Amino acid sequence: MSATSAALEPPADAVRPVRHPDAPAPGEPLGAHYEQCFGCGGGQSYGLHLVARAGEGVGVVAEFTVRPAHQGAPGLAHGGVLATALDETLGSLNWMLRKIAVTGRLETDFVRPVPVGAVLHLAAEVTAVAGRKIYSTATGRIGGPDGPVAVRADALFVEVKVEHFLDNGRPEEIRAAMDDPDQSRRARAFEVNP
Repeated sequence: MSATSAALEPPADAVRPVRHPDAPAPGEPLGAHYEQCFGCGGGQSYGLHLVARAGEGVGVVAEFTVRPAHQGAPGLAHGGVLATALDETLGSLNWMLRKIAVTGRLETDFVRPVPVGAVLHLAAEVTAVAGRKIYSTATGRIGGPDGPVAVRADALFVEVKVEHFLDNGRPEEIRAAMDDPDQSRRARAFEVNP
């Protein structure tokens, strides 16, 4: 990042993150955490349909193809869509820790335009944990994992209890997610900020 704010600097007593023993193995697809999620869900026709996989350590890799529905300027991805892709990828990191957390702060640098039709490759990792605060960083590259950097972000996620969603979400969606017979999908529905 060009100038990370003090809010995204881990405190002196922060600890190195530790991958949860039950986290998916490196390379394993994470799947959509919620079918109606704009970032990763298949139920959103104009969504990103971002595909994430467990990475090494406390990391995640992901990719999505910029479609015409994602335009801002003619032929280029909207900056908000790129920020959403970063947020979605960073939020997926919480699955490596097996924590329920929401985005507290997201700072994004837009380095170069991303054209429609491009595949954005994202890599994210947790850098530190301090109490309920989870610090992380991500980079998005055009065309491949070693392609030119297009976007970068640093983020702070805050661990919450499932009641955060139960108390604030629409009851019909909460009920549907809680009634899902697939225990893994039910748990994942509440892993990141909707």
